[in-house]
Amino acid sequence: MTKLAQWLCVLALLGSAWAALALSPASLQLPEPFRRALLPLPVYLLVTVGCFSLATVGFRLATFNDCEEAAAELQEHIAMARADLRLRGLRFQPQ
Repeated sequence: MTKLAQWLCVLALLGSAWAALALSPASLQLPEPFRRALLPLPVYLLVTVGCFSLATVGFRLATFNDCEEAAAELQEHIAMARADLRLRGLRFQPQ
């Protein structure tokens, strides 16, 4: 089962449980304070997931590692490619 399918199953279960409680028939009425807290719950959960996602992206961006060795190797490959192209007659503009 893919991660998307897992998330969709969990969301379907939570959504159906919320709908069963929030839209319950008259025989299964919840007390009013619970009902008032239950109705906006999906909005609160959506805002919470959004804040968590934003914090996760920010943290990962702040702790992103620099790859000094890979950058040096890439510069070396660029220099070799330029030298090869110069041998083939291509002229580069000074930067």
